Amino acid sequence: MKIKKGDLVQMITGKDKGKQGKVIKVIPKENKVVVEGLNLVKKHQKPKRAGQKGQIILMPRAVDASNVMLVCPHCKRPTRVGYQGKRPNKVRICKKCKSVI
Repeated sequence: MKIKKGDLVQMITGKDKGKQGKVIKVIPKENKVVVEGLNLVKKHQKPKRAGQKGQIILMPRAVDASNVMLVCPHCKRPTRVGYQGKRPNKVRICKKCKSVI
């Protein structure tokens, strides 16, 4: 998977198209990522004790990794990711500006 935790990504499809956010969690088995502040869903939470009110909480939901693009920290544009080098020194590179991510 080419997207890692902590990367800045941009949504390329869906209701949040064009918005950017930071990756909170990566789920490689399902090819999904959770992005901070994007793809928010409402969760209805019941009161835990008597006398306490229930709440509606907005929480981020996982999106498919194919629906986001990595934003290059150097050229600040959404880009595809390439790899350069072999196993011990393998690094990700930006396909647009050819810099190391």
